[in-house]
Order: sequence, then structure tokens, then C-alpha cells
Amino acid sequence: MRGLMQDFPLTIDAIFRHVEQHYGDGTIATNSPTGVTKVTYAEWAERTRKLGGVLDTLGISAEGRVGTFGWNSQRHLELYFAAPSSGRILHTLNIRLFPEQLTYIANHAEDEVVFVDRSVLPLFWPLVDTMKTVQHVVIMDDGSDNEIPDDPRISDYEALLAEASPVEFHVEDENSAASMCYTSGTTGNPKGVVYSHRSTFLHTMGVLMPNAFGLSIRDVAMPVVPMFHANAWGIAQAAPAAGASLVMPGPMMQPEALARLILDEGVTFTAGVPTIWQGVLPHLAGKPHKLRDIGCGGSAVPKALSEAYREQVGLPILQAWGMTETHPVASSGILPPRFDDLDDEGKAAQRARAGIPFLGVEARIVDSETLEPQPWDDQATGELQVRGPWCAKDYYNPDAGVELTTEDGWMRTGDVAAMDSFGSIRIADRTKDLIKSGGEWISSVDLENAIMSHPKVKEAAVVGIPHPKWDERPLACVVLREGETATEEEILEYLKPLIAKWWMPDAVEFIDEVPKTSVGKFSKKDLRSRFAEYAPKS
Repeated sequence: MRGLMQDFPLTIDAIFRHVEQHYGDGTIATNSPTGVTKVTYAEWAERTRKLGGVLDTLGISAEGRVGTFGWNSQRHLELYFAAPSSGRILHTLNIRLFPEQLTYIANHAEDEVVFVDRSVLPLFWPLVDTMKTVQHVVIMDDGSDNEIPDDPRISDYEALLAEASPVEFHVEDENSAASMCYTSGTTGNPKGVVYSHRSTFLHTMGVLMPNAFGLSIRDVAMPVVPMFHANAWGIAQAAPAAGASLVMPGPMMQPEALARLILDEGVTFTAGVPTIWQGVLPHLAGKPHKLRDIGCGGSAVPKALSEAYREQVGLPILQAWGMTETHPVASSGILPPRFDDLDDEGKAAQRARAGIPFLGVEARIVDSETLEPQPWDDQATGELQVRGPWCAKDYYNPDAGVELTTEDGWMRTGDVAAMDSFGSIRIADRTKDLIKSGGEWISSVDLENAIMSHPKVKEAAVVGIPHPKWDERPLACVVLREGETATEEEILEYLKPLIAKWWMPDAVEFIDEVPKTSVGKFSKKDLRSRFAEYAPKS
């Protein structure tokens, strides 16, 4: 016997119509070098329908890839909805990737048009002739004075919109492709993840839940995480879907500008990577604000950073976990009531976890080779694997030998984790970042957190260096806070009561900055390369 409910497609145009019909008085604020501009959702919706007409005028094919190369802005949000709602596929290009990677991605995805913010046009235009399928480049003027080349392929966003007619949006197949996002390519070529309308709709509902971001019509949300990075963690769809107003940083990504925007616009929820929040903290500390949650992900949140926010801003950082392949958010570290009686130190340790998977996502830890399940005792570790309606099952036209899912249908994450008896996830490390010393594993993440709890340390990254006897030993790369001095002996002495003796780094290297990936994560690949010939201690 089958249920007798309507087979209503879960599509992005359905989210769009909901916003258009019910939340027209909500606002989208966008920052730029010339100041903050605002439009209502009603005005945004009218422009988005016209943008669908622009895609018709440009002759973008029925399933054509619509590339974007820009900051978080109102116009970018128009593209987020117009492309998939008109049956095309949105493809966000990461403005921080190397030129060779951008060329590879645009060609691999077969982009037909790319919408480019004027402020980043100098990064994009030199590559346009290497992008074989790109026929149109549409410039979005974000206040920059960069010269616009005289080329027949170039159009102006506002000029096209002014001449366009609004179109109706209607997508019938919820399993059709809606958008594409590529991994940052830390190993091999970047890999394409293709989100469906259905997965986007369900992920939107997932992150709206109180155990996730809990956005509502009373919120003002500011996605600091870029819209070109893992779908802006779903905030660009979830905030409009909830009727929450949006604040977009645009190209103004300096820590002081972000803090000012949070304060001036009454932001209640924001999210970004740890390196962003390290810079913002001094500009928020002690200031009156309306924040209720500060989401953080992309890499493990240092406990010291979260506690600094609790002490100086009044609320700790909310850790979330996910990856491009999980749309990307799959769990969050909101504390259950069973931890209410813990002291501050105990609560801080729990907040450092990836937390409970969202409803819709299932997780397990297994031996990565045998797939043997590991016990949920918070001690045993294994590869974290997930499954659910917004978890990818394969990459788009992957290279040979790249397998994302196991034979029994679980997605490999590449993260090493433990789970407690309630299934709360504690990420131990990335598989490639674990340090194997004398046959035993050392978690670089746990070691980094211990080092970063030192009051003089701003950042720390730990990598394994070759050792003739122990196979690998940990090397601590440390960035001190401005104006501070410290010695190797001081750092190692501080660590003695915090870690096992055999975890103790063989050496401490003081560096000016930890290299970052295109999305703000620590680039340990660069550090391993830099210290590949490091002379080990006996």
C-alpha cells in the first residue's frame, strides 16, 4: 500500500516562491567600498526573475552551467536562485584558487557564462581564453574602479537586467542538478560535487532546525563563509527560506569591517572559518551586540578561540562539521542538557566536538580497510563515514581510481573520528594529517589545540616529519601573538601536563604565518613541503 500524499517536487524555485510571496519586507544589505546598500526581498525577487530572462537572452542552454566569480552580495544571491530555478546549473568558482585550477574547473564543468565582480576581474580576465566553453562574461560592478576590457564577450549586469523581462520559474524534476561546487583540490585535481534540487531543499530544512543554525524570521544572518565555498554552508538558501534578513560583506572582508557590519546591522547569526574569527575578536570584544550564535567550521575550532569569544564577546563559538560533499553541513556542536552541570572547562571540551549529526544524516566510524564498525566509546577511532539525502554518492566525471562511496553505500569523509555513546562526533584528524610515530597515531588537531591554549600563541599547525627510528615525529609550527616572545623550551614545558609524553613535538619552529588554503584552512601540505628535509632529533 502506498501513501496518498501529493508528489510535490522539492525544488529551489519552490523556496524562491515562498520567499517572494511571504517575506517581501525582509532585507538584503551588501557592503562595498562606497557603503552599505539595501533591497527588500520583494525587490530582489523581481530582479531574480529578470535575471532568468537574462540567461535566456544570452542563449544559455537548458542545462547550461552558469559560473560565478565574486564575493557575497545581493547580486550573487540573485544568481543562486535564478540559475537553478530556470533549469540551469549554478557553478561557483573560488576566487582564491590558483589560475591553473580555475581553468581546469571551468573547463571540467563546461561553464557557458561567468558572472564576475569588477573587483576581482583582474584575477579572472587573463584566464578567459583558456576557458574553452565560456562564451559570455557579465561584469557585476561592486564599486571597484578596475578597467573593463573592450571585448564583445563582456556585458554589464545592470544593463542586461534593465532590458530583460521577468520569467516564470518551474522545475519539475527534484533530482535534476541545481548547482556545482568543487573541492579545493588539496590532493590531485579539484573534484566536482553536483547538488540536486532535492538535496538543496532538504539541506535547507536541515540547517534551519534548532539543533543546527535555527534561523527564523526574527534573525539577521551574515554569511562570512564565501558563497564560492561549499555553498556558503547553506545560509544563502536557509536565511531567505526562513524570512531572515541577510547581511552580505561583499569585498569588505577586513576583520574590522566585518565587526562593524555585525554591530551596525544588528546581526544575530554569522558563520565563517576559525582564521576569520581570530581576526574579528579584538574588534568585537566588549562591544554591545545582538549575536546569538557564531557558527564556525572548515577546520577544527581551537578551544582557546571559542573560550576567548565566551569571555570577551559573551558567547562561545558554535562548531559545525561538514564538507563540500555533504552540501556541506552535517552536524553541529550544540550542547545537550546532560552537560548543563559541567564547569566551564568541561563545557569547552564538549563544544570542541563536531557534535550530533543532523536529522537526515547518519554517521559511523569504521576501519577504513575492512569497514569493521568501531565502538561508540569515545576512545576507539576510525574513518568517519556518512550517508543521507544531502551526501554525495559520486564526483562529477571523476579521475580514474577516485571512489567516494563504499560498497555498502556510505560516503568516505577522510576524517578520523571517535563517537560517544550518543553518537556525538569528535574529529581526531584528517587521515592524511595523522602522525604515525613508532606504530602509534598522534592527532595533529589535539596537539594544535593544546599549543594554541598557550596565552602567547596565535596559531599553531603540527605536521609529521620523517624520522629514521620512529617513522614520523611531530613538528610544531607556531605563530606568536603580536608583541610576544617565547622559546621552544617554554612551549614544550607548557605542554608537559597537557599531552602524553610520546606526543611531545620533537621541535618547535616559530613562523610568521601558517599558510592557508583557498578557503582559509591550514595548508599542512605546504608546511610538510617546507620542512621535508628537517633534521630530526635523535
